[in-house]
Amino acid sequence: MSLKPVELHKAYRLINHGPTVMVSAEFDGVRDVMSASWVCPLDYDKLTAVIGASSFTRSLFEKSGKFAVQVPFVSQAELVSELGAENNSRFDNADKMKNVEIFYKEEFDVPLIVGCAAWLVCKRIPEPHNEQSYDLFIGEVVAAYADERVFDGEHWLFEKIPDELKRLHYVAGSRYYLDGKAIDTKRTPISGE
Repeated sequence: MSLKPVELHKAYRLINHGPTVMVSAEFDGVRDVMSASWVCPLDYDKLTAVIGASSFTRSLFEKSGKFAVQVPFVSQAELVSELGAENNSRFDNADKMKNVEIFYKEEFDVPLIVGCAAWLVCKRIPEPHNEQSYDLFIGEVVAAYADERVFDGEHWLFEKIPDELKRLHYVAGSRYYLDGKAIDTKRTPISGE
């Protein structure tokens, strides 16, 4: 695994293209991972995630105040589908994590999934109204990492990598799409990024 730190002010680039992700959390020695499609940048080092009230993973990061967002490779599609299946909640399946390989970075006690394209470790910014009314959580990215084979510290290398190293985009049912090829324009958007 070729894990390389990503500058926090560039962390949004890891999810700005709208990939399906996996969200992980741990509290009191219990860990869980779920798949999520509605995770997106809010700012350079902040993100939002819509996580339903019935999610076991949500119950863990509400208690711990920390969670991680992983950007999986296409080769992890079956794992993403399994962890996101309605009938596979940790509430009902104590063995849900049995086949999920995890690791930890020394400075964070948040489980990270082995073999992903990118990882964002987040501190929850409590917003009770949004969380209770809309299931909308805000995370401040405190660390970000990417696989240097697919992210050069500035940009994803979509046009230079094989399909199995691309990201998943969930549509509906069991259908996903892969990242496409890049195009560059003559002008840079207002943000300057």
